[in-house]
Amino acid sequence: MKRGKPLYIALVTLLFIVTIMTAGFCASGMILDERTEKDIIVEKTISYLKERKLGVPEARIKVIANSVYEESKRYDLDYRLVLAIMKVESNFKNEAVSNRGARGLMQINPTSAKGIARQSGVEIKGTKCLHEPEKNIKLGVSYFSRLQDMFENVVSALHAYNAGPGKVRKPENEQKAKTTSFTRRVMSEYRQLSEILPDPEE
Repeated sequence: MKRGKPLYIALVTLLFIVTIMTAGFCASGMILDERTEKDIIVEKTISYLKERKLGVPEARIKVIANSVYEESKRYDLDYRLVLAIMKVESNFKNEAVSNRGARGLMQINPTSAKGIARQSGVEIKGTKCLHEPEKNIKLGVSYFSRLQDMFENVVSALHAYNAGPGKVRKPENEQKAKTTSFTRRVMSEYRQLSEILPDPEE
């Protein structure tokens, strides 16, 4: 019996170590799961943007990808729809300026920017800051989210984003929403992005 005691102690110790290690792996797995969605989506978005050959530093691409994810999450929007708007509006060119003076990735109009900034809590000073990716995305996503709440369907919200809410009538239902060249292009881009980029977690 005395001879078996050290063996018994060794087995109990080994079992204890295995239990601790297994618990550690499970805990690590739980932590990994908590950050998996953002990490995967941001990583895939960065890869997608790099493929567009934007000619901008990787650090800026990372800012764009993270901002799109964070702001889409904040307003409960599909980040792929935000990317689709950005693609059609500016082709992901941060310095883009339209014929009407709209600026940046999501083409924010300077005359509307102050009102949007107040409602979204973003501080802006002059038109130059509309070319800052993080601020431009915050303003654009916040504005689009309000339009979607106002019109209660994606197509009309896109129409209003492009033409201005004063020029869009709220339809009786989504099927009767007026489509335009802009809304069709964004929705087409959105469908393509939905095939190549991962679904956001419900």
